[in-house]
Amino acid sequence: MELRHLRYFVATAQAQSLTKAAQALHIAQPPLGQQIRALEEEIGTPLFHRQGRGIVLSDAGKVFLECARDILARADEAKGRALRAARGEIGTLTLGFTESASFNEGMTSLLSRYQQRYRHVQINLVEGNSETLVNRLLLREIDAAIVRPPFAGVGDIAFQVLSQEPLMVVLPDGHELLERQELSLEDLRDERFILYSRKSGYGLSADIVTECRARGFNPKIHQQAPQVSSAVNLVSAGMGIAIVPASMQRMTRPGLNFRALALASPRATLGLATRSAAQSAVIDALLQCARDYLDGC
Repeated sequence: MELRHLRYFVATAQAQSLTKAAQALHIAQPPLGQQIRALEEEIGTPLFHRQGRGIVLSDAGKVFLECARDILARADEAKGRALRAARGEIGTLTLGFTESASFNEGMTSLLSRYQQRYRHVQINLVEGNSETLVNRLLLREIDAAIVRPPFAGVGDIAFQVLSQEPLMVVLPDGHELLERQELSLEDLRDERFILYSRKSGYGLSADIVTECRARGFNPKIHQQAPQVSSAVNLVSAGMGIAIVPASMQRMTRPGLNFRALALASPRATLGLATRSAAQSAVIDALLQCARDYLDGC
C-alpha cells in the first residue's frame, strides 16, 4: 500500500464518483478503478458500494477513510517539518558563551535577531571559559560558541568576529587615579593587577602583560581570577585593579569605577566559533544572522 493509493481512495470517497475523482486527480478513469479494486483486494473487503452511476462508502470504507486522511495529514506534516528543518527553522541549537560575552552587545543582538527569525528552534545555552568551550565544540558537545580568541592548538574551527572593544581600567572606590578620566598603562606601573589568565598562556591578559613589559615594567600580579567578571568583582572588594573589555561597564555594583585606557591595541575581540565542515542548517542560519548583524553595524 502506497500513499498514492490512499490519495486515490480519499479523492474517490469525496467525489462519490470514479469519473469525477479521475478528473480531479488528472488521471484516466480505468486506471483509477483498477487502483481502487487493488486496494480493496489488499485490505480484504469492499470499500465502496456501487449505486447506479455513483458509489458510496461501505462501513469498512468509512473507517478506512478516517484513517487514510490521518495518514496523509501526517505524511504532509512530516514533509513540511523536513523542509523547515532543511531551512534551519526548527531543531535544537546548543550555544556556548563566555560569562563576559553576556555583557557584550554583539552577543545580545545576535541572539535577539536569531530568536526573532527562528522562534521554533530550541536554544540551549552553555556557559564556560573560551578554551573549554572551543574544546567542547571540537568534541561536538556543543554546536557553536561565542568566545574570545586566541585559541591554542585548535583544529577545524571557523571564527566570525562580532566585536572588537577598547579596554578600560576598573578602579575601586577612593582610588587616587579616579580624578582622571583617561589612564595609560604607565599610570598603572605601581598598581596590583587582577588578571584572568588562561592555562595555555594565551589571551587578553597575556597581551596586557606583554604591553606592560614593552613599556618597561612588569605588572604586579596580585590575583588570578577565573573569569573577567570575577576580576571585576575582586576590584570592588579592594583587591587591586583590572583591565577589562569596555562592555563590562554594564556590570554595575557598588565600588566599581571605569576609566578609559589610552591603548590602541590589544582590543577585546569577541566572536562566533563554529566547526568549519559539515554544518547543519541550524548553524548556517545562525551564521547568516551573524553576517546580517555585522552588515547592520
